[in-house]
Amino acid sequence: MRMMKHQELLKGLIRLHVLHHASQEPFYGQWMIHELARHGYTLSPGTLYPMLHGLERRGYLKSKNERNGRTFRRMYWATSLGREANKLAKIQVRELIGELQRSRRHSS
Repeated sequence: MRMMKHQELLKGLIRLHVLHHASQEPFYGQWMIHELARHGYTLSPGTLYPMLHGLERRGYLKSKNERNGRTFRRMYWATSLGREANKLAKIQVRELIGELQRSRRHSS
C-alpha cells in the first residue's frame, strides 16, 4: 500500500527492472507482471502495457506476436539501445547503492 503512494517515483525502477529482464531474454507481459509482483510491485496490465509500448517507441524494446498454442503472446526483448541503457543503468544503480550504504553507516 505504501508503494502506491510513491508509484510515480518507482516507475523509473520498474522500467529498469523491465529493461534488465528484456536484456536477458524475451518475455511476455503477464510474466513481467508476476515477476514485478515478486519484488513488491503491483502493476495492472493497464499500467504495464503502456509502459512497454513507451519503451518500444523510444527504441529500448522490440516486440512481436508469437503463437502459443491457440493464442498469441506479444514477446518483448531489448534492442541494442536497450542493452546499452541497461549497462549504464547498472553502473548508476551500483553508485547509488554505494552512496545509500555509506549514508546509512554514517547515520547509525
